[in-house]
Amino acid sequence: MNTMNLWHITGWEFAVLALAALLVGFSKTAVSGANTVSLAIFAAILPARASTGVLLPILIAGDVLAVLTYRRHAHWPTLWRLFPAVAAGVVFGTVFLVWADDGIVRTSIGAILLLMAGVTMWRRRTADAGDEPDAVVTRAGRIKARCYGVLGGFTTMVANAGGPVMSMYLLSAGFRKLGFLGTSAFFFLIVNIVKVPFSAGLGLIDGDSLLLDAALVAFVVPGALLGKWAVPRINQRLFERLVIAATVVGGLQLLR
Repeated sequence: MNTMNLWHITGWEFAVLALAALLVGFSKTAVSGANTVSLAIFAAILPARASTGVLLPILIAGDVLAVLTYRRHAHWPTLWRLFPAVAAGVVFGTVFLVWADDGIVRTSIGAILLLMAGVTMWRRRTADAGDEPDAVVTRAGRIKARCYGVLGGFTTMVANAGGPVMSMYLLSAGFRKLGFLGTSAFFFLIVNIVKVPFSAGLGLIDGDSLLLDAALVAFVVPGALLGKWAVPRINQRLFERLVIAATVVGGLQLLR
């Protein structure tokens, strides 16, 4: 396969990348944050910086499928609160990528993910979720939205690792399962599309990366269908535990 020769990957390595692409689809329609495992796989097989450019179009494909599945459940007031802060985080992340090496990027984001998981578990034990997400009804909630927004924009720009950060935010804000998935679907579709010119400008997306994407993107679809099938069969408590567990796994992978 010309694409495999271009990237110097073996058939076994391509199969693992395909599995990671399938996991992207599953994470977008079922357990958000699980794609940090995909991020770790791509970074292990491909050059770390280049892997972020290859993964971005695959994530966008998963976002489109998630929006088609959960578009009626998005909480737009929360999204409008988040976007300005996320934009600032994306700009900050772009500047960070200009000088930071792979080791600094991985260590920083891995530590952030583990911190967010710890904070969220603590909050879930000490506070009850309200009927409406607290991201838009209290001053503290608005401040929290801005902080998570900047952090989410930064992490999604430097390593496509914004999923776990925003998962922790949406859980801590009291979102239920479908509202969580619908809101995160629109959030990441918009943010990931905005990231494309930044990534292209940094040389992370080019003809070579798009050729590999063309070979991998089809594997996103069965993963998304599997996630859609699984969601009604996962209760809310298990759903939250899976999201937090996926975040911890992703954080530990990045710290290794």
